This record gives sequence, structure tokens and C-alpha cells, in this order.
Amino acid sequence: MAGTGGNDPRFTDPFTDPMSTSVDKRQPDDPPVLELRGLTKSFGGLHAVQDVSLKVFRGDRKAIIGPNGAGKTTLFNVITGILPASSGQTVLFGSDVTDWPCHRRTGLGMARTFQVTNLFPKLTVLDNVLLAIQGLRRMKFVVWRPLSSYHDVSEKARRLLEAVGYWDRRDVEVRNLSHGEQRQVEIVLGLASDPKILLLDEPAAGLASGESHEMVAFLKGLDPTLAILLIEHDMNVVFDVVDHISVLHFGEVVEAGSTDVIRNSARVREIYLGTE
Repeated sequence: MAGTGGNDPRFTDPFTDPMSTSVDKRQPDDPPVLELRGLTKSFGGLHAVQDVSLKVFRGDRKAIIGPNGAGKTTLFNVITGILPASSGQTVLFGSDVTDWPCHRRTGLGMARTFQVTNLFPKLTVLDNVLLAIQGLRRMKFVVWRPLSSYHDVSEKARRLLEAVGYWDRRDVEVRNLSHGEQRQVEIVLGLASDPKILLLDEPAAGLASGESHEMVAFLKGLDPTLAILLIEHDMNVVFDVVDHISVLHFGEVVEAGSTDVIRNSARVREIYLGTE
């Protein structure tokens, strides 16, 4: 598990930590923000994702875990439209978006981050956020008007950075931030489109233990009405942030339930951790 170690006094075994709890935020009458109906992706005879069904509601914090090669990132690529589904449906806010391209899903309220940080390292934190906002608007085609003249864009960037505690670091070049801080800034860029559901692909990848704790605090500080679906290998982050987990193995969901159910599952220990 990334960023953890048995000799680190801040590390606790997430599968035995009695202090971790889960909270069900779902309201009985809320329609799902995202629904997967038997979603499948095949590459020739290889079934990378098989018959995955899942519902994500407003304010949910859900995770998909599994060993390397389980099909997690492929599933995210199908959900977001990077890869076409072989069968099944992706339903976003009640609309079947299975055949929609990425940008139309973004316009409807979906955002996604990737495993590899993709920022402009020589630009400031503020400039990165401004470019993310600009990229979502028609103004990106206007080359004769300075960006500073768009006061609404500057105001939105300020609100985004203030909300996550980064406004005082707005003039810092991204390359001078720690890896963990860069990962957090990338999530801010994902929020530039005002999403209602955010898909995070291993937000704690490559983080040291202390940075993982900071990432947990950062994620917990996001808008509680925002639905979050994340892929993560750091189980301390998973159990601290989410309240429901789906376990993917060879492309199939083999177990799903609350954090307590997954923590105590012998099958998950055997499949995901390789222990009995």
C-alpha cells in the first residue's frame, strides 16, 4: 500500500483499525447521480470489465479497489467516455450517456483526474487554475483579449482556491510544490467545471505517509454534496474517506459493501491482499 509502512507510528492497519467508521449519506428518494448497468469492456477475447453495476448518489463517497490489472482504470475510462463500452449502459443524471464523448459528459457534470499529474510546472498555481477554467469556455478561442479582462474567470479561480486553502499560494510555481500539493491542485482543476460527480484515479499515488494524511484532510474538506468515486491502493486513504467500497477482480465486482463489511471480508483479504 502506497505511503504506509509498519514502522511508521502514524500508520495503522486499515483492516484492523477499530476507530474507522462509515456513514450512509444516501437519502431514500434521491435519484442516482451515476448509474452503471452491466457495463462491460472487452478487447478481443479479453474481458477487462465484466457486467459492472453500481449506483452513486449525491454526496456519496465510494471507492473501487482491487489488485493491479483488475480493470479499475479501464472502468474509469469507459465511465468517462475515453473508451467505448462493449455492452451495458452508463447513466448520468438520468441520461444514457453510453455513447457520448468525454466533453459532453463533462458538460453534464462529470469530472475526472488521472494517475499521472498533468500540470504546467513553470506556471503558478493561479495560472493553472485560470487555464482550466478558460479551457471550458468559448473564450479560449479569443486570442486578442487578455485573460485578466475576464473578471468572472478570475473571481471563480479565487473562489476555488480559497475553498481549499490555496489562495495564499496562488503565486507559487507548481514545480515548487510538493508532490502531494501538486496532486491537490490537480483536483482543484477538476473542480473548475463545477462537477456534481468527481472521479479520482489514485489521488494518493506516490505520496508519503504524511502527504497521504494531508490528502485525506483535503478530500474530506470538499463540498459534501459532491459525489466522489475513487480508485485507490492506499487502504488507509480509502477507509478514511469513503463509506462504500466495490472490490474489482479480473474485471468483475466480487464484493461490495460498507467499509466495515470490506474490512472484515476474508475474501477481500485473500484476493486484494493475498492473505487468508
